[in-house]
Parts: sequence; C-alpha cells; structure tokens
Amino acid sequence: MQPPASDPCPAPAPSTAPAAAAASPAQSAPASALAQPVQQTPALADLRLQIDTLDAQLLALLNQRARVAEQVGAIKRAEGSPFFRPDRVAQVIEGLQARNGGPLLNQHVGAIWREIMSACLALEAPQRVAVLGPAGTFSEQAAVEYFGSAANLIFCSSFDEVFHATAAGTAQFGVVAIENSTEGVVTRSLDLFLRSPVHVVGEVSLLIRHNLLRQLNTLEGIEGVLAHPQALAQCQHWLALHLPQAERRAVESNAEGARLAAANPAWAALASERAAAQFGLHIVAHAVQDEAYNRTRFAVICLPQTMAMPPPSGRDCTSLVLSVPNRPGAVHDLLVPLKQHGVQMTRFESRPAKSGQWEYYFYIDLAGHPSQPHVAAALQQLQGLCAFYQVLGAYPVAE
Repeated sequence: MQPPASDPCPAPAPSTAPAAAAASPAQSAPASALAQPVQQTPALADLRLQIDTLDAQLLALLNQRARVAEQVGAIKRAEGSPFFRPDRVAQVIEGLQARNGGPLLNQHVGAIWREIMSACLALEAPQRVAVLGPAGTFSEQAAVEYFGSAANLIFCSSFDEVFHATAAGTAQFGVVAIENSTEGVVTRSLDLFLRSPVHVVGEVSLLIRHNLLRQLNTLEGIEGVLAHPQALAQCQHWLALHLPQAERRAVESNAEGARLAAANPAWAALASERAAAQFGLHIVAHAVQDEAYNRTRFAVICLPQTMAMPPPSGRDCTSLVLSVPNRPGAVHDLLVPLKQHGVQMTRFESRPAKSGQWEYYFYIDLAGHPSQPHVAAALQQLQGLCAFYQVLGAYPVAE
C-alpha cells in the first residue's frame, strides 16, 4: 500500500523495473540519509542528559513556586488585596537581573521571569485585559509584554470598546496606543480619556515593524492595502514607491486588515509577523515602515478601584489633561510653575475641546511622581491656573 501523500518521509515503493535499479547514487542518497539514525557523540549525549536532568529540576521548582503562589492568592482573596502588582513584578525582575552572573542576558532573564510570574498569577486570579483585536495586533503584543502570555485577553473592535470594556468591568485592564514616534499622538485615545473614569497605571514601548502580508508571495496584482490609519501613514512613502496604484483602505486595526486580506487574493495588509502567522499569510516585504526607529507607546489603563496609582519607581511619568481660560498669555502661565519647581515637561499636545469656541485641551507629560514634593508643588500651582484639570495617571516609564 502506498504511503499517504502528506507523509514527509515516504518509504520507497518496491519496483522490479530496470529503471529503478539504474537510479544514480545521488538520487538515492537523500532517502538513505533520512533513514539513518541521528548519531551522537558520547560527549553530546552526556550534555543532553545533563540538560534533561536540569529541566526536570526546573519543572519541579516551578511547580513548587506555583503552589506557593496559590497560597499567596488565597491570602490576597481573604484580605481583598490586589492580585496584580506591576511594581512587585518589576522588583523581582530587577533583583534577579542584579544577581545575574550570566551567560543569560538580563533582558532574557526579564522575559523568562515575566512569563513565570504571569503563569503563577493565572493560578491566583487570571487577569482580564482588553486589547484592540483581532488576534495579531501590536496591542496584543504590548499586553503580552506587560502582563505575560497567561493573561486572558479580550479582543475589541476599536479603542472605544477597549475603554468601555475596562470602565464597565468586563476587563480589569486595557491596553491602548497613545503615541507613535513617526506620526505623533493617537488622537482617538486622547479624546476617550476625557469621557472615561479610567486612569493610566503603566506603559509599554514597542519597536514597530510593519510587514506587507498577502495570500500570494508577490507584489503583483495588489489592488488594495488595508491597515489602521496610523500604519498607512507610517508606510506612505514605501507604498507610494512600490504600490502607487493600490488603494489604501483604513480599517480598525492592522490585524483586521490581515484577516480581510486572507479572504481576498487582491488585497494586502500592513501588519506584524504575529498577524502573518495568525492568518496564514506570506510576508511579501519585511519592515516597510518609512522610519527604521519606529516606536509606539501603549498605555495600560484601569479603574482606580482596580488599581490605585502605582508608588514611585524613580523613573516615573505623570500625565495630565487640562484647559485654561481663553485669554492672552494663558498657555505661557502653565509653564511658569514647572520652571519654578524644576519639573521637566516631556510632552505637550493640544486637542480641540469641540465647544465651537476655539478652546483646547492640553495633554501634558511631566517627569516625576506626584508624591515628590517639587512635583506636588508644581501640580498644586498648575491646578489653580486651570479651568479644567485632571491627572490621567502616574506610572513607571517604559524601558
């Protein structure tokens, strides 16, 4: 009986034909090579045995750690304490990195322990995190980097839904893009902060690599390129050069563009490698963003009762939104308290107040934490100058 066609190593069918007997050694070599067992030297076999033994010990220790984490979860549940403590995660990782003697790199130690702590936290209480969907978005990647892959991700069709799910309690946390190093702020996210009770408790900074994804592994015949408006803007020069005739179609997320491109061979998407794997698409062109150093900041949001303002870490950002009376010199007056108290402003953005009176909201990031005396003094003075004043959050700066 012939082996199935999907068998990667089919056995040769018996044949008495002269042509089969005349097959060249070169033709028969691959089949005979595949049939040979893998040879191991004694030294390699001994090292692999050591690795197997160490893996078994690591597994036993990890399960021992998980059992302790379950006990911690029971105490937190009885006390009503928060389960997820990003400051505690940071302390553990930083402590391990300080003691790391190598050869593992500190960044890899951090990634490994973040996953270990995420898996243990899932035994205590899985964290529900709202992100822009479908699966394969950079928002998903940012959430996994912050919470670990054991988090329970809730995929939303828009930033509006992420804010709503977080404010309504469907998700305990949300992750939303707020700023790109190439195209600036994500205006929809900024506007939504004004209508939502959530605050910012953390941030993630991702290096963004946009890839052109398609059913067919060619640039020929592409009629439309689908992506989030920010991604289309970040790749506009590449698209103009390589696909000048293709329509640029904005969709809710890059992963949604990849999902649609998977159903239409005439369409392509700008998205991550994660999205390519998710929807079975070819990466026709890698890293097509116009700027090589293209980063996006993502804010981690939640209700204040889910998590209070994180304690100072030594490298913090305080985010504000405010407005001032429409009079000469009002914006200049905002800068005076910062200068007087030595507080650095790291971001200043304006958005229309949509009042019809040419009024604006100003989004400001300050270096420091409100618990620091000089920052507290500057904030108090600022508040007295403002017609509207809201602290959006204070949180550790992403690395």
